[in-house]
Amino acid sequence: MQHLPTDPPAGTTLAAIRACASSLAPSERRVADVCVERPAEVAWWSAADLAEHASTSTATVIRACQNLGFKGFQHLRMLLLRDLGAATSADAGVGAHVATGVGLMRSVFDEVAQDLGAALAPLDEEAFDKAVRELGSSRRLLIVANGGSAPAAAAIAFRFVTNGRSAEAPADAIVQQLTARHLGKDGLCLAISDSGMNAYTLQSVSAAKASGATVIAVTSYARSALVEQADIALVIGGGVGPWSGHGASSPVVQLSFLVGLQIAVAEATDGNLEAAEQTLEQVVALLNPPSKG
Repeated sequence: MQHLPTDPPAGTTLAAIRACASSLAPSERRVADVCVERPAEVAWWSAADLAEHASTSTATVIRACQNLGFKGFQHLRMLLLRDLGAATSADAGVGAHVATGVGLMRSVFDEVAQDLGAALAPLDEEAFDKAVRELGSSRRLLIVANGGSAPAAAAIAFRFVTNGRSAEAPADAIVQQLTARHLGKDGLCLAISDSGMNAYTLQSVSAAKASGATVIAVTSYARSALVEQADIALVIGGGVGPWSGHGASSPVVQLSFLVGLQIAVAEATDGNLEAAEQTLEQVVALLNPPSKG
């Protein structure tokens, strides 16, 4: 298992754990779950303490930490202690509001803000730069997503189109697969799946790869079927707070990242500026049709 190239930024250790935890062995996954659920306690525990609370062995704790990308338990513990020390009063208030009415709303917003700030911790910067180059040079762009990720796919396709870049984002899973089959070596498939395990999206990815197209994955799980099939994997953090079970942060993080990706592509391809202006004029005309009579 490769270690993290650099320590994740302060406050983002839990996001890094979550991104890599999905395909751990069950006993190792219990270790990761305890770390995410009780970071303030794990930071002061020994490996034996963590093993006891995860119902496993000390050796498994060390192995889990290494498989998560850390050098070992002490490295993980050091980062958790760092995050505790760097926590601001705003961070400490996440989830502390009254869990009803406006208080609940503030709690959700606090959590989303915290998760958004930590979302880039697992991202490979070299992979991101490569994805921008591939997106800027590909002749055909197909964006595939299903389930909860589908709205983000439609939104980012619209942004590409209004910026002078041809893009397709079929809503129907069958149409996605049929289109993917004909992408060819000059095509690119941008596959979006928070879990990296959506069966319909994976089928489109397989079809795209079979056609010779390049596949870029956007997901929150570094060890997933989508990452295994992708040529370029862009892994971002998701929610780790008390409202993560409700999916509070994941769609916000996902869309924010995709918007940033599209902007990076637009900035890297100045030649599309004129086409973008023309497209925007066309959109305005469609939204404001001439009056009859």
